[in-house]
Amino acid sequence: MQIGLFAFSTDYSMPIDALAVAAEERGFDSIWLPEHTHIPVSRDTAYPGGGELPKAYSHTLDPFVALGIAAGVTSKLKLATGVCLATEHQALTLAKTVATLDHVSNGRVLLGLGAGWNREEMENHGTAYAARFKKLEEQLQALRVIWSEEEASFQGEFERFDAVWSWPKPVQKPHPPLILGGETDYTLRRIVRLADGWLPRSVNPDAILQCMTRLDAFARDAGRDPASVSVSIFAPPPTDEVVQKFRDTRAERVILMVPPGDEAATLKRLDRYAAWVG
Repeated sequence: MQIGLFAFSTDYSMPIDALAVAAEERGFDSIWLPEHTHIPVSRDTAYPGGGELPKAYSHTLDPFVALGIAAGVTSKLKLATGVCLATEHQALTLAKTVATLDHVSNGRVLLGLGAGWNREEMENHGTAYAARFKKLEEQLQALRVIWSEEEASFQGEFERFDAVWSWPKPVQKPHPPLILGGETDYTLRRIVRLADGWLPRSVNPDAILQCMTRLDAFARDAGRDPASVSVSIFAPPPTDEVVQKFRDTRAERVILMVPPGDEAATLKRLDRYAAWVG
């Protein structure tokens, strides 16, 4: 099992280039960056974690620009979004951005995706909250078409375009892994139908183990090999007990959270997490 890092990379935390180098030097397999283009001041949507929304949410770097910087100073580290808010993008531009990053990194992109939770944020991008999952499903289909076909076209309710040329194609074939967050049965079934991997948030590790059992059952019911759906455990409690609990499963990786902080504090945390690498 690999160990990755989820970093709230902000304008006040350890620079992303230095963080990427430090992560690769310590043997971490991947770095995952979140996405929020902005946070509406109204804050009408409650923070899912409870209480006040942490400052970092309104200070995050653009994940694709930051991962491009990380690509330039590393050679093995996988470059991941945790998660890209696909519903705030248009499929043609997202396909171009991801394919470009995969091209310049020589095939190191993992595309973590989600529909989003902040109603006002997505509505500022023209996405209706009630339609976000339907839009996400169309986007997954459209991305595959753009990346795999020389003359790609798609006609859906939310994504529509006649035949287009779009290069570069991703280095990874047929495309970078599409990895979905979420823990409901609806999400698990969506993953089996449309995605390559699962990215569950692991506040409660035992609940995630139960979800993993259901995911595998849904896959078998759909005629899909459960092993074809990767599992990357997102931000579990960073303890020996929890890491070992997931080592005993088929999880491909555990992704440990790195809060925004200065270089000294961040490196100290990376050194502690490095004990679980290997």
